[in-house]
Amino acid sequence: MTDTIVSSPHGSRPHRVDRIMLEVILALIPGTLAMIWYFGWGILINLTLAGLFALLTEAVALKLRGRPALPALQDLSALVTALLFALAVPPTLPWWLTLLGILFAIGVAKQLYGGLGYNPFNPAMAGYVFLLVSYPLAMTSWLPPALLAEHTLGFLDSVRLIFTGQPPPGLTWDAITMATPLDQMRTQLDQNLMIDEIRQSPLWGDFGGRGWEWVGNWFLLGGLFLLWRRVIDWRIPASMLLSLLLTAGFFWTLDPQTHPFPAFHLFSGGAILGAFFIATDPVSACTTPKGQLIFGALIGILVFIIRTWGGYPDAVAFAVLLMNIAAPTIDHYTRPRVFGHNPNNR
Repeated sequence: MTDTIVSSPHGSRPHRVDRIMLEVILALIPGTLAMIWYFGWGILINLTLAGLFALLTEAVALKLRGRPALPALQDLSALVTALLFALAVPPTLPWWLTLLGILFAIGVAKQLYGGLGYNPFNPAMAGYVFLLVSYPLAMTSWLPPALLAEHTLGFLDSVRLIFTGQPPPGLTWDAITMATPLDQMRTQLDQNLMIDEIRQSPLWGDFGGRGWEWVGNWFLLGGLFLLWRRVIDWRIPASMLLSLLLTAGFFWTLDPQTHPFPAFHLFSGGAILGAFFIATDPVSACTTPKGQLIFGALIGILVFIIRTWGGYPDAVAFAVLLMNIAAPTIDHYTRPRVFGHNPNNR
């Protein structure tokens, strides 16, 4: 018998990009189904449109760069960007705005910097912020959860609304849309209402908005799946959510009538989705252990600051992009010491 000697490493390659992206897609399924259940068919239509636009944009961009498109499309990174973008935007978003957002996310925030592995910003959040700053009204027109909606939209109603901008006959935009829990809380606090008065509305659940709480719980389940599969590290989501809770808890103890209970910030908006699926982007986030803790903690603090005193109720996208800028510097100053190296010797 002849022995075959091969060079190291001898292990398999469990961390291929396509394998990681596939597990992220699987982890998104519970939260995505919950969003479809509570907010209707528009979520599914947005996911389909964003996915098709992302693959097409990626292929065209690579063709213009003289690169083969098929290997990049097969790594599923463009599809993950599309899914995260589509889950962040309202279910009534016009199709052409979805196209613009994806063009910016894939064409500018990703391919303009060199493609996967070179983008300094999270592409999905870059596309989201681009639309939010440019078209704030369309980006803040959310449907109410199904259990609160007076008029629910069927599949054909959703298709008509997204592709023509026309609500169902006999209905107006005001009749089918409402403010998000974060926007509602912010607006009514600005009107000098107290928390106890604000929470008299049927919009609220145990901690956050009704429906939104369960969406957060299902995304949390997907995030725990990613931790179990070791697709992401625990440091960024744990430090982000903990710092958000601690910061919100500090101000809540100072005045519980002008600052909502800390859990409100976790279960209203995109905090949990952002902590497990967005802030953990391996390209644009910190990579050192200490750096990841600092990175996540600062995102949580920024989310609270922007939500409380900034101009946008749900601040996850802005907080992540701001910390993407700081990630290389944080990594530089938190590099672990190389064994046998004295940093004082130059």
